[in-house]
Amino acid sequence: MTSTVIRELPLVDPQAGPYGITTGPDAALWLTLVHAGEIARMDVDGSVRRWPAGGPGSRPLIVTPGPDGALWFTRSGDDRIGRITTDGEQSEVVLPAGTGPGGIAAGPDGALWYAGMSSDTVGRVSTDGVVTEVRLPTSGAFASMVAAGPDDAVWCTLNQANAIARVGMDGAVRVHPLPTEGAAPVGITAGVDGAFWFVEIAAGQVGRITPDGRIEEYPLPDRTARPHAIVADPAGGAWFTEWAGNRIGHVDPAGRVDTYELPTPKSEPHGLTVTPDGTVHAALEIGRLAQLTP
Repeated sequence: MTSTVIRELPLVDPQAGPYGITTGPDAALWLTLVHAGEIARMDVDGSVRRWPAGGPGSRPLIVTPGPDGALWFTRSGDDRIGRITTDGEQSEVVLPAGTGPGGIAAGPDGALWYAGMSSDTVGRVSTDGVVTEVRLPTSGAFASMVAAGPDDAVWCTLNQANAIARVGMDGAVRVHPLPTEGAAPVGITAGVDGAFWFVEIAAGQVGRITPDGRIEEYPLPDRTARPHAIVADPAGGAWFTEWAGNRIGHVDPAGRVDTYELPTPKSEPHGLTVTPDGTVHAALEIGRLAQLTP
């Protein structure tokens, strides 16, 4: 990856706060604007459109394609799950008060699954809006991000419990403590080999867990980089953002880590996505979009 090129594109005003990002079914990039309380769409031609999504207090965080062809996103500030079609039509699902939803992903059962950061739950929302909750066995776990795997389950990082949880479609929960104390896992993604990659924001490491619970950890060159989000790549590794390090990183299947400096200092990279052509797109809280071409 010595030929890697990074460029930055203007996206929105810096106060809007780009946070989560995903590739939509329409090939456009869809983003949450956490401070503005909006959803944004960047078309392949670079044009940007924005929609209100609850206002600044709604704090939308993570957005993901749903099984119904729409985009679904968490509203961590007002305990809702939002839905927006590619044409911009919106609806919302009200969650129990105090849920604080963080990560969201389409599950293997045709529903959306979310992490209840403030409620020690992992929840399920059917596409017709029915909500059910699975209570985690650990109090104060701060469930953060979720990913669906090939094992008929969703996997979730427990940031304050220092663990990874597996939640089966039958509601059974299995918790896997991390080897490094106080690692504080955040982002998680399903790899192409059936294992999961995750990042440890407090320890400055990338981790990998197999479906049977075997965990490996790989220290980053900069242990203070505070890795935040992670997304798998088709070659078996994963890309991740270093929020404090101002970099985009990559880990290969053998655990080798490479990192790439962003052009603008203190750009605060958060979520990222990989488009079908292999380009990595990262949301920068300064109101810009980073594009990395391996």
